[in-house]
Amino acid sequence: MEKSEDKSLVTDQSVVALTWVMKDLHGDILDELEEPVEFLVGGDDLLESIEQALLERRSGETFSVQLEPEDAFGNYDESKVFLEDRKWFPAELEEGMTFDGHALPAGCSSDIPKDELYIVAEVYPEHVVLDGNHPLAGIGLDLRIRIHHVRAATVDEVGCGSAGTGFFKVQPAGSILPGNNTLH
Repeated sequence: MEKSEDKSLVTDQSVVALTWVMKDLHGDILDELEEPVEFLVGGDDLLESIEQALLERRSGETFSVQLEPEDAFGNYDESKVFLEDRKWFPAELEEGMTFDGHALPAGCSSDIPKDELYIVAEVYPEHVVLDGNHPLAGIGLDLRIRIHHVRAATVDEVGCGSAGTGFFKVQPAGSILPGNNTLH
């Protein structure tokens, strides 16, 4: 059963429970949140462009926002793509796996920046293509967002900059993570 709608205003350091449908600008669905998830406004949970669209809105509102790549996950950067020798990688390597730059296999080029997360974009018999771009880099987004409720953030949430989500961050669990077709 859904909480009764309060009409709280979204402000900096409030927590919002949202659902959304995220499409690319061709109308293809990229992600859909069907159950409300809480995000800290003014923290690290949401893109700044989404936070700005939320400010001064109230619980119960539904609205759309279009984001150009530079306002979402950035433009695609070819300099973040690396071709590495296949022999350095595990036999079970698959497209979509991720590697933390600090945990790349021994033998990989020392030119690869360590402070990135790399997705295995392609696997060939002799080489592997690693891509340090976010999976949605270079893509304009169309979001239809519903605010289910708004509440004041706790001291702990403000202190850590999160309501505990992290939907827009692709993070490794260890050095290898199997591929996933959603943002959350």
